[in-house]
Amino acid sequence: MTDDLVFKALADPTRRFLLDRLFERDGRSLRELESELEMSRYGVMKHLRVLEGAGLVVTRRSGREKLHYLNPVPIRLIHDRWIGKYAEHRVSALVDLKHALEGEP
Repeated sequence: MTDDLVFKALADPTRRFLLDRLFERDGRSLRELESELEMSRYGVMKHLRVLEGAGLVVTRRSGREKLHYLNPVPIRLIHDRWIGKYAEHRVSALVDLKHALEGEP
């Protein structure tokens, strides 16, 4: 069931955006995360709850604020279970080729 929650959480572009922001700098408040999105505070809270439910985000209170932190462990577990078993070295070579052909760093 945990895999399903992680896949569901990662399926949404807004939630991936929030995870990217937390990857850039952990410990962000709701206000900070909300300021980077064109959606209501309630909408951002709803996305963060899904991420928390999947274990991808953990929170900690700091005074009056609730700070959000990225937890990469569930993503790593998905990677180990699904990518590892499909010969990662071959997949990595294809991804590198894709990036080279598309001119990405």
